[in-house]
Amino acid sequence: MDFTDIAYSVADGVATIELNRPDKLNAGTPAMVVELVKAFDLTDADDEVRAVIVTGRGRAFCAGADLSSGGATFDYESRDDADASSWGGRDLLPDDADEESRRMARHRDGAGLVTLRIFNSLKPVIGAINGPAVGMGATMPLSMDIRMASETARFGFVFAQRGIVPEGASTWFLPRVVGISQAAEWLYSGRVFDAAEALAGGLVRSVHAPEDLLPSARELAAQFVAAAPVSVALTRRMLWRMQGASHPMEAHRVDSRGVLATGRLADATEGVMSFLEKRPPEFRMKVSEDLPDVFPDWQEPRFH
Repeated sequence: MDFTDIAYSVADGVATIELNRPDKLNAGTPAMVVELVKAFDLTDADDEVRAVIVTGRGRAFCAGADLSSGGATFDYESRDDADASSWGGRDLLPDDADEESRRMARHRDGAGLVTLRIFNSLKPVIGAINGPAVGMGATMPLSMDIRMASETARFGFVFAQRGIVPEGASTWFLPRVVGISQAAEWLYSGRVFDAAEALAGGLVRSVHAPEDLLPSARELAAQFVAAAPVSVALTRRMLWRMQGASHPMEAHRVDSRGVLATGRLADATEGVMSFLEKRPPEFRMKVSEDLPDVFPDWQEPRFH
């Protein structure tokens, strides 16, 4: 499909999603929200894609919400621009959505739509944070599996400095990524901090020279591409969903179902035989067709 606010490409088993408003520091828009969600629909459906990299074009990753509406930027109910107030929520509703869902979608948090869609991705996601990442730009990567930063990256959970509360489901994700004390410091102060502090605080995995960031992300993605795609997809789902488990027994039950389900698949045979025969494995199973359901009791929360 044609995109305007992002760019999408696939090569060597890796989909690259680029935020594509470089003249506006890739500030978020309703169109960008919708396009990001649809891009992850594409990566899930394409069995040639085994990993995803998200980055920004130009010198920024994402400068947060576009503030061109001035003081009314976040006053969605009073604004005349219905498309802006919806942040794309209505465009993402299923055709059979009920009236309450449609009403609530008018004021849906756009960054939350993106982070939740990434949370549900079937493919591992790497954030290559190439520059300033503020507001939505800081919360969006939280549901990515791995975040890598350029030395020029700057991060800011600036909501308290804008008189609003955190969005993007960041009060769920950020403490799980960095711990509640570090999350509280960054959220309460709303200050902007550099890549070195992000690394020390556990927000990013590594910091790279600007020219090395994407090559390093692609090198890591290639390791994911070489693994069994069904195993990786199921492992990703297990990792994220177990963040909300109340007891390790829940993980044990899911592990047991998962080993039972995957142990009889062709990729398990290939994984063992390639090891014994000392050759690279050739995994042929498809996420779109062969992913077992090991969460029989799991229910996704309703849209509203």
